[in-house]
Amino acid sequence: MSDADEIEEANAGFYRAFEALDIAEMEHVWAHDEHVRCVHPGWPLLCGWDAVRTSWQTIFENTGEMRFTLSDVTVNMGHDLAWVTCTENILSEVADRVAVTAILATNVFERSSAGWRMIHHHASHIM
Repeated sequence: MSDADEIEEANAGFYRAFEALDIAEMEHVWAHDEHVRCVHPGWPLLCGWDAVRTSWQTIFENTGEMRFTLSDVTVNMGHDLAWVTCTENILSEVADRVAVTAILATNVFERSSAGWRMIHHHASHIM
C-alpha cells in the first residue's frame, strides 16, 4: 500500500470511528501525545490527548447518530506528516433533533511506528 493509500485509509478510519460513536476506535486513530490538537465547530482549541479524548467521549455520549459524506477530499503529504482537507456533509441526530450541515475540515496525520496517527483535527462551519 502506498503512503497516499495509507493516509486515505487513516482518514477513512477517523470517519468510521466518528460514525460508530466508538471511543475505542477513535483512540486507535489518534496519537496519544501532548502535541495533538483539536478544534470542533464552536469549541475552543483542545490541547493534548486527554482533552481531545474527553471531547470525543462527550460528543459520543450526546449524539444519537452521525453520518458523513465527504466531498472535495484532497490529500497532501510530506515525509512524516500528511494532511487531508475535505468538506464533511453531515447528517446527525443530537437530543432527538436531526440536522444536516456542511463543515470544512483539515485532518493532520503523523507517521509513527504504529502507522499514520491523527495529531490535529480542525472543523469549521462554512459561512
